[in-house]
Amino acid sequence: MATTQLRRGMLIRHQNHVYEVADFQERHTGKQKPTVHVALRDVRDGRPVDRSLNDLEPIDEVTRAFRQMQYLYHKDQARVFMDCETFEEYELTEPQIRGGSEFLIEGEEYRVSFIDGSPAFLDLPDTIAVKITMTSPPEHSVGAASNITKEATLENGLQIRVPLFLKTGDVIRVDTRTKTYSGKEHG
Repeated sequence: MATTQLRRGMLIRHQNHVYEVADFQERHTGKQKPTVHVALRDVRDGRPVDRSLNDLEPIDEVTRAFRQMQYLYHKDQARVFMDCETFEEYELTEPQIRGGSEFLIEGEEYRVSFIDGSPAFLDLPDTIAVKITMTSPPEHSVGAASNITKEATLENGLQIRVPLFLKTGDVIRVDTRTKTYSGKEHG
């Protein structure tokens, strides 16, 4: 399989595990034939795995389905979601939520990836709109003159650094992967 067929985010089955392709790159060492190193993430527990493309061939791509699910509540070590079409309830564990539990709001709908008829993981968007519930006064700010930031607490309890011009009540966009400010929400 050529690397052009390999893409970030695709799911593959390897040694009875399902992995998501996180990244891949071609490496050249001297006069040897270049090797393609593939960074994978185990869908079940989020564990990173590195393989060469030769180890993975032939590539067995796994198809996934997406379903809209409503977040209901927190239960023990899991989060309970309801399928918006069938009203069936599913529990997603922390590895399946992929560190996005701070962004879950009861009653809101989220996209969940299903593999082989079972929920595999929460598919959060890269950025999400969240309201600022409290900001610290400007005297608590840090940074160089062109990039001064201050602490802000968001409605989901997350604390991040935001630009000085933002105030309590503003709605901002937060990057769900890095949990950092990524812009002001307009509208």
